[in-house]
Amino acid sequence: MLLRGILTRAAVLLAVLAAIGLLPWLADRDPALTVLRARYPGREATDGALAAIRNELGLDAGPLALLRDWLTGLTRGDFGTSWTSGKPVAASVLPALGVSLTVMIAALAVTFAVTAAACAPALLRAAEGRPVGAGGVAVASFAALPDFLIATLGVAVFATWTGLLPAYGFNGPANLVLPALAMGLPGGGVLARLGRDAIGRVAAEDWVRQWRTAGYPRARIARGLLRRALPPVLPQFAIIAVSITGAAVAVETIFAVPGLGRAALAAADAQDLPVLQACMALLIAFGFTAGLTARLAASALDGPAADLPVAPPASAITTSGGRRRHHAWIAATAVPLLLAVAYGLWRSGDIATGARLEPASAAAWLGTDELGRDVLARLGQGALWTAGAAFLACGLAYLLALALGFVPRLAHPLAEAFNSFPVAIAGMIVVVVLGRGQFGAVLAVVAVSWPPLAAHAAELTAQARNAGHREARLALGAGPWWLLRRHTLPLVVGPLAAHAGLRLPGMALGIASLGFLGLGAAPDSPEWGASLARSLPYLERAPLAALAPAAAMIALTLAVMAAVSLPTRRT
Repeated sequence: MLLRGILTRAAVLLAVLAAIGLLPWLADRDPALTVLRARYPGREATDGALAAIRNELGLDAGPLALLRDWLTGLTRGDFGTSWTSGKPVAASVLPALGVSLTVMIAALAVTFAVTAAACAPALLRAAEGRPVGAGGVAVASFAALPDFLIATLGVAVFATWTGLLPAYGFNGPANLVLPALAMGLPGGGVLARLGRDAIGRVAAEDWVRQWRTAGYPRARIARGLLRRALPPVLPQFAIIAVSITGAAVAVETIFAVPGLGRAALAAADAQDLPVLQACMALLIAFGFTAGLTARLAASALDGPAADLPVAPPASAITTSGGRRRHHAWIAATAVPLLLAVAYGLWRSGDIATGARLEPASAAAWLGTDELGRDVLARLGQGALWTAGAAFLACGLAYLLALALGFVPRLAHPLAEAFNSFPVAIAGMIVVVVLGRGQFGAVLAVVAVSWPPLAAHAAELTAQARNAGHREARLALGAGPWWLLRRHTLPLVVGPLAAHAGLRLPGMALGIASLGFLGLGAAPDSPEWGASLARSLPYLERAPLAALAPAAAMIALTLAVMAAVSLPTRRT
């Protein structure tokens, strides 16, 4: 299984590299026209001039020759020549790689620090026989808040308002703090939540009680718990590394860090495809290497994830007071969002006040934006843009996962392999091939959202096929189509739909992140990510215009995380 997983990862990696190598052939805009405008701005785009540039770029040789030349150069460390500057790509990309690696290593340090701080008390509680909680809404919030949103809040709080840390540039250790926190905190929240859950499950095993009864020291029991809990958590490190890779695009852009992520986004904007190809290849290689390392480390430890009991940890059982607190969280976060949507629909035809960047007033409760429009009304309308695209992405990912669920030998390794690609990379590929637009953002989110749903669908399908009453129906003469419609699908469709619903907020944040990066909705649309990016330069003068979409995304995240972690009643 390990070998099959590695081979599948390698096959998917080669397929993605092939897609990156064919970007000049797949691009929706003529590469020759891009080069002509960059290098010869005053020259007319005649057929002869464009044909000469295509011949210079090697596009006339066909896609196979183009891919062969790019892969051959990649193996030699030759990334080609920039279309806009005419200089070797390696001269600009390799220094950016060093900067990105520095930021990523610092982000991983933040991730491990948050995980250790959250899991160390859980280990001690489990070793003493006390119940282990999941970490509460705070840990869940770190896990769900997107990197670009944490970066925006970091700029607002620590750079703009307090002046404690620099917001832009990469001139010293102080410039590393905010980018590392923005990239590392979400991964730390995920690993902390998963680690505490794994510790709670392992603490319910018989050997833990036997060791405590035998008088083993608490430190010895804690080490045993850690060794048993690590294998199911280590593979998640691959996803964390991928998320940090994708976060580099947004975070480096926000903080003006001269790394690979910022260079890739700038190359996508300029259609400088050789630079974009090199940046994406290096970012994907980092995620692939980290994922493979985590996979090998997990297989080297005893106690695979499948051996862990499926019973919920003790923290899942609580009193009615805990449920009331969760309900209060849900009401406090979801109700303002619904009111904002209602207000936006009510003011849909009258949102222009004429006064730019005004503070909150009776005419505009959250002030006005840079064009004098009501921020609250635009916020409500943006919820429909963001949520509508997320619902479409969720439906497409659900259908794809449902289809792949019936071929589990293909679904599981493909799902594991496709976890190695962040949404920002998928968004840039879609933009180059199809152009900018909300539907392109939907496709990019679907491309990275289906793997966990497909793995779940494969498990549900296997359970349905192994059910005892299925054999009885086969003995009574039931045909395959009848079993599919009346037996298998009813057992798969409902649970998979519930799982897809839980991932809906994450897809909405993915849509918003692409809009923020300029890879999704149009810059002037009310979509939350685009609104945040458009208002960020006016943060000091009109903070509500930038913080309103950020607060909406935080409220959506907290509402869903509180609903997901809603405790069960004590029985």
